[in-house]
Amino acid sequence: MQTRFTPAQLAADPDLARSEAILRKCVHCGFCTATCPTYLLLGDEADSPRGRIYMIQDMLERGGPPDAATVRHVDRCLSCLACATTCPSGVDYMHLVDQARAHIETHHRRPLADRLFRRLISGVLTRPRLFSAMLRLAAPFQALAPLAPGRLRGLLEAVPERLPERTDPQVTVAAESPRLRVGLMKGCVQPVLNPGIDAAAIRLLQRLGVAVVQPDAPACCGALPHHMGQTERAEALARQQIDLWCKVLDTTPLDAIVVTTSGCGTTLKDYGQMFRNDPEWAGRAARVAALAVDVSELLDRAWSDLPLRPEAREMRLAWQAPCSLQHGQSVRAAPRRLLERTGATVLEPAEAHICCGSAGTYSLTQPELSRRLGTRKTAHLEALQPDLIVSANIGCMSQIAARTGTPLVHLVEWLDWATGGTFLPGAAVRNRPVQG
Repeated sequence: MQTRFTPAQLAADPDLARSEAILRKCVHCGFCTATCPTYLLLGDEADSPRGRIYMIQDMLERGGPPDAATVRHVDRCLSCLACATTCPSGVDYMHLVDQARAHIETHHRRPLADRLFRRLISGVLTRPRLFSAMLRLAAPFQALAPLAPGRLRGLLEAVPERLPERTDPQVTVAAESPRLRVGLMKGCVQPVLNPGIDAAAIRLLQRLGVAVVQPDAPACCGALPHHMGQTERAEALARQQIDLWCKVLDTTPLDAIVVTTSGCGTTLKDYGQMFRNDPEWAGRAARVAALAVDVSELLDRAWSDLPLRPEAREMRLAWQAPCSLQHGQSVRAAPRRLLERTGATVLEPAEAHICCGSAGTYSLTQPELSRRLGTRKTAHLEALQPDLIVSANIGCMSQIAARTGTPLVHLVEWLDWATGGTFLPGAAVRNRPVQG
């Protein structure tokens, strides 16, 4: 793509210079349109990656406030990154749309209601105790969701019928010579909606001889505000994570920092890029990013033969690969390999590469498009007639669970139960007992 940035623009802003280099890689081939969820739904070139790239180029070259159409179409992007997986030219769409969102946040004044809504999301979801309290307050009104307008309906639909009791997973004293020693990130949304995921991960890792450290870390990695273009808040939260993990690493050598929410993992792995121009934080950010792994990567690396439940071999599992895992981190083989090691039949739905519509805060900011994508994904999963749906990201799990009666579990919950754990969410799987 030919660009028209001035030398002065590029010299003054390293982020703009990086965006210009990304733009120049695009050859307008259109391969990305075939894998873009919003183009699939709307059929509008402006709601495809290629169309957005044109608008982003024009916005960044001109500088200043963007036009309303550019804001609307960039806002509709899920950042699922299926386009990046498909692109034959290696266009780094993730960092390009990040720059576009940051520019919009800085140069565009949204309507007051929109500004307040985005601040509410950023302020509440990143604070687990406040998030939990807000969910409990909203629970009595959840049944009114179909009657609510616009984003209010999306908010109420996101409220679960029942919140689990929050418990801190038990980390037992490790053997003197563990095979590996890892840190486990706590996160912000997942501990509220499903604290059992980290508990299952710890049991499973310790069963495999892996020592687990889970410090009282700051909750949010910065992903949620980052995806809304709120750069200052995102970086402030990221610095808290980086500072904490560097202090841990200074006293406790770790082989990895494990993340059980793939959306967070994509952001942690990008800390080096996020702070590449910051002399004070670049080194520490790169140190944390280099150790960050999705739990499936670590389990695939540490796996050893464990006794398997005979019932596991009779199960039909539908694997729902989160976009943040398959596209954002390019982790595709490890989760399926782990599922197959339990002897279960592993099934993948049609359009497995298409986003379920959760996409971090997308289900709240773009509820109608999110609803359509969630319904589409759930239909493909249910068509497999699985005993269980298995995923690896709390956002995807919440999006699909709201639309299906099929039990849905995290990858580590299934692996924990299949290798000796005593509980699998869902109570029964097609009349098969799964407790005990």
